[in-house]
Amino acid sequence: MHFLFFERVYKRLIFSLVMAFKKFKDKSRKNSPKVFNSENGPVRVKLPRGREVIGIITQRVGGSRMMVSCMDGKTRNCRVPGRKRRGLWLREGDAIIIEPWEFDDDKGDVLYKYTVTEVLKLKGMGKLDTNVNEF
Repeated sequence: MHFLFFERVYKRLIFSLVMAFKKFKDKSRKNSPKVFNSENGPVRVKLPRGREVIGIITQRVGGSRMMVSCMDGKTRNCRVPGRKRRGLWLREGDAIIIEPWEFDDDKGDVLYKYTVTEVLKLKGMGKLDTNVNEF
């Protein structure tokens, strides 16, 4: 008699565990490497507007600040604004769009970071002139 009772409890326990694990999503592809395929379709590139300038990060200074060599020939001390601080992960050699400050042309804010395919497209268009291969 006790054996049948424990068998039912055991089956219910196994069933509830199986149902509980079915709720979880498959996260095995979450951290898989992303493949950039430019032959898949057209690549749309965000171009600078108004006072914005394309630049390449030359040195990280610290405190979300960096030295950026811009396409207009100047080197600016740029910072990442607070609303984008956690969203943008920047390294030396990354191509970015910056907006110079209105009152101080030697400083600026980072607005956008280009991906690898976008950088290749910019080089093909002639908008990004570099001597060193960043990627």
